Amino acid sequence: MQQIQPDLWQTELENPAPGLTTHAYLLTRKEGNVLFYNTGHAYELDRMAQLGGVERQYLSHRDELGESINMIRRRFNTHLGGHIAEQKDFERVCRPDILFEERDMHMGNIEVIPTPGHSPGSTCFYVQSATGKRYLFTGDTLYLTNGSEWRAGFIQGISNRDDLLASLALLRQLEPDLVISSAFSGPVGYQEMDPADWAGHVDHAVAELNRL
Repeated sequence: MQQIQPDLWQTELENPAPGLTTHAYLLTRKEGNVLFYNTGHAYELDRMAQLGGVERQYLSHRDELGESINMIRRRFNTHLGGHIAEQKDFERVCRPDILFEERDMHMGNIEVIPTPGHSPGSTCFYVQSATGKRYLFTGDTLYLTNGSEWRAGFIQGISNRDDLLASLALLRQLEPDLVISSAFSGPVGYQEMDPADWAGHVDHAVAELNRL
């Protein structure tokens, strides 16, 4: 695992499908650590154990499901969170303990923001870090390409364009210092951000989506 912020660790790169690269991210907290997204690297669990384990694992959408969720759960007695719209997808792998349904604050500093469009249950997470920074986990609602350009996660025949545009308008209102996608293309899956620049990145993603 690589430390990318004082309280945030990135797992080793994975390629779950051709052209698809991902990481998972462990947020360390005195009140209990949270793993965002998913990792299939079993050896990463030892490092997570050294960092205090995993109290909760939050998935941004169904594409992050995998048998490794059960491995993580067995190791740490982790509580799994996912959106109610994808509950049946989750139950094929692991029944979720926490169902996201509406915008809500979890554990004091993690805002759960449903952002349907890429998939029906796509969800983003906005973390008020103890460091003072704000971390935005976008899942595949917005993904990073070429290390600097944000694009909407629209898949023809699967995604809902109108829902995705509404979700992007919602995310545009935020002011993150660090933005972290689930899948990405290019050298990295996150970008440090001047909060004042975020709206412009979202506007660019909307413009590119409207060209499709």
